[in-house]
Amino acid sequence: MTDTADSTGTEGTTDWQAWQDSWDRQQEWYMPDREERFRVMLDMVEALVGPAPRVLDLACGTGSITDRVLKRFPEATSTGVDLDPALLTIAEGHFAGDERVTFVTADLKDPDWRAALPHGTYDAILTATALHWLPSKELAVLYGQLAPLLAPGGVFMNADHMPDPATPRIDAAEHAHRHAGMDRARAAGAVDWREWWDLAGADPALTEQVKQRFEIYGEHADGDTPSEAWHAETLRAAGFAEARTVWRSPSDALVLGLK
Repeated sequence: MTDTADSTGTEGTTDWQAWQDSWDRQQEWYMPDREERFRVMLDMVEALVGPAPRVLDLACGTGSITDRVLKRFPEATSTGVDLDPALLTIAEGHFAGDERVTFVTADLKDPDWRAALPHGTYDAILTATALHWLPSKELAVLYGQLAPLLAPGGVFMNADHMPDPATPRIDAAEHAHRHAGMDRARAAGAVDWREWWDLAGADPALTEQVKQRFEIYGEHADGDTPSEAWHAETLRAAGFAEARTVWRSPSDALVLGLK
């Protein structure tokens, strides 16, 4: 096992940067083009709302999007919202002392989740590889809740697995090719999702939070992976003036909704 987080700092404190980096490596095992989708996401933020946005990092996890937002846009601010106590602990540790960042615990299935946010409106709402755990019906409700959170001209972007039901043979070939590459990386020591959580649970700084996390979510999400066309249509129905795909890989897409 070579891709582990060295979680102990020089003074015996938890090295949250190491956990942040470890999470990124684990995610990149599944998505080798992860940074490319982030780059396009930030390009569109800058194009539509400028270089100093107020960002809502939706289902933020460890704050991977927030990290990239602040590195590219030092004058930006970010609110991260999630329910996962373990990933939020890593995020809060990683960004400790940065006044540009706020994290809140909220369940996106709760009709009143927006009440936990520190601001009434945002310039950009960003999320990646997270909302697939919501069934389509609940995701459509969430999309309706997001439009009022955006300032006029604000932007929402969701990057996630969005297969095309019209191309099953293409999808099957891409899936087989991608997983063959994942198998090679796994044989070379890459840590998969389940093993990463085992490592996190073994760290005393995260043991209780990991236990709580699995009590909340269980082992697997129960959500759907609708097509990019569904996302764009649902965003328009939810009150967005425009919506379309702005980035596409063989398996994933980044859909943008403009207020």
